[in-house]
Amino acid sequence: MEHSNIPQATAKRLPLYYRYLNNLNQQGKQRVSSKELSKAVKVDSATIRRDFSYFGALGKKGYGYNVEYLLNFFRKTLDQDELTKVALIGVGNLGTAFLNYNFLRSNNTKIKMAFDADENKVNQNIGDVPVYHIDELHDKLNDIEVAILTVPVHEAERMTEMLVDAGIIGILNFTPARITVPNHVRVHHIDLAVELQALVYFLKHYPLEK
Repeated sequence: MEHSNIPQATAKRLPLYYRYLNNLNQQGKQRVSSKELSKAVKVDSATIRRDFSYFGALGKKGYGYNVEYLLNFFRKTLDQDELTKVALIGVGNLGTAFLNYNFLRSNNTKIKMAFDADENKVNQNIGDVPVYHIDELHDKLNDIEVAILTVPVHEAERMTEMLVDAGIIGILNFTPARITVPNHVRVHHIDLAVELQALVYFLKHYPLEK
């Protein structure tokens, strides 16, 4: 099945499944039921079965799912064998944390370079990632198509324009700004304050079973 035919909600859950299956595989577990998966990733069993059904017959009734088979399947589906190079824009507190973390649990995503306007940060390596001046953005990006935006909110729009001009087609936006981009560029907004408020709301109104 073409990836474009898979619902976006399903596509967003695939990395969750992959991460859990990877943990199971490392523990030597050979099979898993949709019920076990459901409990681990906090997605109901019916949704998991429906998600998996988009990819054909991945499991057997009464047996569950073969962990190694699923893991290999989702590795190919998520292009885990292809390294995605990422640029980080804005080396403040959050940006620095990203550079030091640099997706340690992921084998297919790596921040290769960072950009900032602060002369005290430029020409340094943070978490083994070189930091360049923002004016070098266009010259340095080359084959990088994805960027993480962690700049002050008033700089978000200008930085976005620079990224689009430099060929970036995917932006993970950690600023509260709702940036505007051309149709060929995809933006995922992550507002930490909003996410935290949503978490507190759900804790109050939809408590989990103990």
